[in-house]
Amino acid sequence: MKKGTSSRSLEWLEQLVDHDILQKMLSSFSRSTGLKAVFVDTEGNTIISPEKEIVDCKFCQMIRSDQKGLAKCQRSYAQAGKEAAKYGEPYIFRCHGGLIAWAAPIILDEHIGSMICGQVLMWEPEDYFLEEIEEMVKGLDLDLVQIKLAASQLNVLSSGKVQAAADLLFIVANQIMKSGLILLEQRRKIAAQQAELADEMQARKQAEVAMRTIESRSQRIYYMEKEHKLKNEVRNCEYKDASLLLEKLLAEILTQTSGDMDALKMRVIELLVIVSRSALDGGADMNQVSKLNVRYYREVLDQFKIDEMCLLAQNMLKTFIDLVDVSKDKTGLQATQKAAEFIRKNFREKLTIDDIAQEVYLSPCYLSRIFKKSLGCTLMDYLAQVRVENARVMLKNPQYNVMQVAEENGFEDPGYFTRVFKKIEGITPSQYKQKAL
Repeated sequence: MKKGTSSRSLEWLEQLVDHDILQKMLSSFSRSTGLKAVFVDTEGNTIISPEKEIVDCKFCQMIRSDQKGLAKCQRSYAQAGKEAAKYGEPYIFRCHGGLIAWAAPIILDEHIGSMICGQVLMWEPEDYFLEEIEEMVKGLDLDLVQIKLAASQLNVLSSGKVQAAADLLFIVANQIMKSGLILLEQRRKIAAQQAELADEMQARKQAEVAMRTIESRSQRIYYMEKEHKLKNEVRNCEYKDASLLLEKLLAEILTQTSGDMDALKMRVIELLVIVSRSALDGGADMNQVSKLNVRYYREVLDQFKIDEMCLLAQNMLKTFIDLVDVSKDKTGLQATQKAAEFIRKNFREKLTIDDIAQEVYLSPCYLSRIFKKSLGCTLMDYLAQVRVENARVMLKNPQYNVMQVAEENGFEDPGYFTRVFKKIEGITPSQYKQKAL
């Protein structure tokens, strides 16, 4: 590892953005996408990682446990970063271990490093890939059986999801570069005009950093809790609660950014990543979400008024929740139809709401809600109606008595059968049988 290069890259970054903010950004991105992202220098050395609980996949951990494997990873990252900087756009590549990753360049006067994210597969691991691994890890002190097992357990993402994740990473990298260049120019002017105050300003800055470190711990915990709740509200289409929560988050952000529009834009883009990812988790269409991400990213950068930025954030939230709601309506209709069909086929059995919900892979509470919304009756009311419909046919047949009809249609208690039948038909089963014969 070239320590001088790493130190220089880290110094560049920390002059422009606080280390804790960079780490939080990586942590937020990793949690919202489920994919680990790191900052690396131009030599491929990792200089900033997300929080400790966010770890590499088992496959990468094993590769990196060997010094030769770690060196190969660094070379892969270095080459990917150079390619990304050359073209100024996200660069999707296959690492030396055969996994898919992507790089977004950080350029401030010069290329100082990259954000790297991955590693995943874009296809189900087949025999030929597992055979390739033996060649890829040749010369490394690793258990071949265990490394193949780890490879078979890797996340598999579609090309659309890989591209979307690469685009989101590039959005974050662009915001860092834009904010960084503005701050860099400002600091150069301040240094030129007030060189004699450098020592005093340095001391003041250290005191402020110390104070922010103490105060930001509780603020970060508060903010992360609110982010987690916001994700759940978006996934569950709870717009009213999500809107109130977003207002609290925006108020917190405005307090922290103190009118700095560039910092505010960066934080709103973070919210865009969180909300759009939650919409995908809630079932929203991937293509629609990707298009909205591009649109809202541009609109955020074009904003110059705080009130308009806050309104844009609320509109953004409403649009993504509407996408989830549309998806859930389609899914709910399909689940309702499948549940009704299951009831019609199995009405003679002793069915519970849990039995029906398990059949359609939904929670009992959620299935009950969408079933009532779609058909206007509860699951148990529908089950009773199906049973009574079949009971009416059997009661017209002289060879069945009322007790037999009750038993054949899932009613263990004839008295309960009589009450349900009368509630639906207005007369008892015996009266119905007498009129039918």
